[in-house]
Amino acid sequence: MANNSEFSSKLGLIAATVGSAVGLGNVWRFPAETQAHGGAAFLLVYVACVILFGVPVMLGEFSIGRAGKSDAIDSYRRLSPGKPWWISGFLGIVCSYLILTFYMVVSGWTLEYLYQSISGELFAPIPGVEEGSNLQFADRMQEYVAGVWPPMIWTWITIGLCGAVLCMGVQKGIERASNILMPLLFLILIILCVNAMNLPKAAEGLEYFFKPDFSKITPKVCISALGQAFFSLSLGMGTLITYGSYFRKDTNLTRTAFTVSLLDMAVAILVGMIIFPGVMSFGLQGESFDGSALVFVTFPEIFNNMWCPQLWSSLFFILLAVAALTSSISIAEVSIAYFSGHFNMKRVPATCAVLLPLVLLSSLSSLSNGVLSDWTICGYTIFGACDALTANILMPLGALIMAVYLGWFAPKGLMQDQLTNGGTIRNRLAVPVMFLLKWVTPLLILVIFITSLFM
Repeated sequence: MANNSEFSSKLGLIAATVGSAVGLGNVWRFPAETQAHGGAAFLLVYVACVILFGVPVMLGEFSIGRAGKSDAIDSYRRLSPGKPWWISGFLGIVCSYLILTFYMVVSGWTLEYLYQSISGELFAPIPGVEEGSNLQFADRMQEYVAGVWPPMIWTWITIGLCGAVLCMGVQKGIERASNILMPLLFLILIILCVNAMNLPKAAEGLEYFFKPDFSKITPKVCISALGQAFFSLSLGMGTLITYGSYFRKDTNLTRTAFTVSLLDMAVAILVGMIIFPGVMSFGLQGESFDGSALVFVTFPEIFNNMWCPQLWSSLFFILLAVAALTSSISIAEVSIAYFSGHFNMKRVPATCAVLLPLVLLSSLSSLSNGVLSDWTICGYTIFGACDALTANILMPLGALIMAVYLGWFAPKGLMQDQLTNGGTIRNRLAVPVMFLLKWVTPLLILVIFITSLFM
């Protein structure tokens, strides 16, 4: 069934699409990858990967979505009836839903830490633990994450917030929320960044982040940077195909893709400009950044060494909550669009059909960090299994099928028509983009896919 919803303005389109890309991966995964792979050397390769490979894949997903004018599965079916290419869209929907099961949990942690920051509880001493030390925040995080009711309650609150926005639809819900939340996110980022520039060893942190040591650029760094580019732009999970179906016919896809990619990179870079001056200034260079520990241990430790830690911590977790909310909304929209279009369901029932099962599934994911930690799948907890399966298998596999489809099997002239808006605008990048999608991108995704299985 065709999708009749559209973003009402260029600003709303950009805000919503940037919101779909900017998420927790920009805030915790990017600094962790940067620290693990040579600082500025990783940043340089990451920027190149976004421009050379991330943008073409984004353009491919936008094109499929706008041309198919439907959800991630039915867009393929409308463009190539009777062909199995819809499997890529199916993988995207499965991937996005699995991501939601643990993304809602982490988003709930973010709201809890925001509450603790505002109340001051986050910085309260723990008996028997040195105040202000890494152990103080590590113990607090472990105690909270492994808990039963508080993590689940905050997860349910997150699901409720997403549902409230999604029930209002594309324009009144997603677009309106993005128009408010994305400017707020950038404002808080700039405030935190300006503050970080005034830290004692800010110059050393910036040098580590921006002055590359080219000897550290290795094949492993390149593969990690390419993987981060795909992850941070939300490629291969059906989100951009779904949002592409909401684009108007006169939307310049190339300009939109570059704008979204540059703003997404800007968020990651600003986060780096916040954390690395703090790391250098407060002697945290020896700490290993790893996912949740970076956000819920290292950042609080940095803020604890600053003037008025509650203020800076509150601002940071507002930032993180905004990023988590906008991404959660966009990820959930993939499945909602499928239910609405394929089963001809109205907006509210489709939203309930997608989000209500998450009350149970996300609760199980949350409990797997504590009382259900013995429930494992191939050595992973439920939480870890969903993370590993989506990041290492479903996302790259879905993107690989999409690239092969566009490069070799899509209707003739599909990409050319979409990138030129039916020949109404001139686009000199159409030929290079098609070359990358046809010859280069599939090979690189295949390399990432195979490598991730054995790393």
